[in-house]
Amino acid sequence: MTMAQADVLVIGGGLAGIVCALELLRGGRSVMLVDRDTRERFGGLARWAFGGMALVGTPLQAKMKIPDTPEIALRDWIRFGELDPHDELPLAWARHYVEHSRADVHDWLREHGIGFMPAVNWVERGRFGEGNSLPRYHVVWGSSRELTLTMIAAMRAADAGGKLTVLHGHRVVALEREAGRIAGAIAVDESSGAQVRLQAPVVVLAMGGINGSHAQVRANWPQGQPLPTRMLNGAHPFADGQLHQHAAELGARITHAGDMWNYAAGIPHPQPHFEGHGLSLIPCKSALWLDHRGRRIGSEPLVTGFDTNWLCQRVAEQEKPWTWHLLNWKIAAKELAISGAEHNPRIRDKQFIRFLKETLLGNHRLVRQMQRESDHFLVDDTLAGLAAKMNALTCSHDVDAAVLQVTVDAYDANFAKGSALENDDQIRRIRHARQWRPDALRTCKPAPLQMRGAGPYIAICVQLITRKSLGGLRTDLASRVLDSHDVPIDGLYCVGEAAGFGGGGACGKRSLEGTFLPGCILTARAAARSILHG
Repeated sequence: MTMAQADVLVIGGGLAGIVCALELLRGGRSVMLVDRDTRERFGGLARWAFGGMALVGTPLQAKMKIPDTPEIALRDWIRFGELDPHDELPLAWARHYVEHSRADVHDWLREHGIGFMPAVNWVERGRFGEGNSLPRYHVVWGSSRELTLTMIAAMRAADAGGKLTVLHGHRVVALEREAGRIAGAIAVDESSGAQVRLQAPVVVLAMGGINGSHAQVRANWPQGQPLPTRMLNGAHPFADGQLHQHAAELGARITHAGDMWNYAAGIPHPQPHFEGHGLSLIPCKSALWLDHRGRRIGSEPLVTGFDTNWLCQRVAEQEKPWTWHLLNWKIAAKELAISGAEHNPRIRDKQFIRFLKETLLGNHRLVRQMQRESDHFLVDDTLAGLAAKMNALTCSHDVDAAVLQVTVDAYDANFAKGSALENDDQIRRIRHARQWRPDALRTCKPAPLQMRGAGPYIAICVQLITRKSLGGLRTDLASRVLDSHDVPIDGLYCVGEAAGFGGGGACGKRSLEGTFLPGCILTARAAARSILHG
């Protein structure tokens, strides 16, 4: 067995691990960073993510006259996340987030040359206004890929005198402890099978969550909530919870494992990176969300942008593991979006003029791409023809063309006598969303689905897709891993999603959305400060 040594061992090459390594290198420590994935995929899920961040009290909010404060944000956070008032550490991390996201995330990233798009979006408002009471969703210009590559470059630039060792393609199979404190880990080189002992008096766990393992998702699914028979994977199979269990063998506590941040509208990735790989659609607000028979899911229509957790529960309780989005080409061109850097090239590649053009004139490029690449994206000039294609995809006779026609006619009847006589909750929510200008730019004015010139019709077959773990290893505000008595395990730290973004579950049962990337940065910087100065 070969051996390697460093002052600190960081396990996991996602954003949290990279930021922690960067700060430690700047503090003069030697760092070994071991990552299970390939060199080309270094950066974890952050490298492929969209890049949205919930930030509080920023200059962009002030410019848009959004009167946000940490007090307002904390009120929204606790209410929407349903945090237990007696669960002190998640509450402490929530407070830390809202109080420090401006200085320790926004300003810190600006110092590294990271910019944001010139609009603040309003997401997760809550079905009854209990979510984000103000817009605070900032989008990284260049997407999360720009963020990740910038942090990787900064980490390598901070390597003075060969203090950084990065091991790609290595899987940690055990944590080691000597004389009552952490001593490092054992890793396996997955290309050769050789073992290596990684010796370090401090270990930082940054391996992500558990939602890449369907076995873990199912084992920890919230009691009393329906569990779908089939789900896509929007995380990564390496996020399998194994290192959580290794930490638990040393006395660490895993808390809130049943709290998850999944999405309700996934489709299989046309070029999957792994088995079961899914893409998460950002559902079109103006699309009708239908059950497997082509009937509108009611009595409260499903509309995105208000409560993702509730959407997932509604989708999971359906008779079949898939649902349908029914829309027309005009809606898709204006509203269709897919989460992640891969399908947002105008933002990812900083093509502002092209981004503006697609926003104003419609993103027909993306609609045509999905029509060409995805079997789950169906297009037809008639509803009857669309119903036949829907049945062919699911190998069933579930969708009756007459039922589909009745569904659309019932919705379109709202517009027959003018807006003063509309009485549909989806239309009300769309009109409310359009009051905020950034949403108005990406949301159609309510109109009949069968409006002349808006076709052809589109049906998208979607299913629940796993994404983030909201629970994790319990940590204090220094990101130290705690045992069953809330005593720090000497030398062991945990950051990012592996720690439930702080405290083993800082978000509670719901996220205000965009809290994950900042949560990785905040927990990583806290760990580095503690290691350097503790």
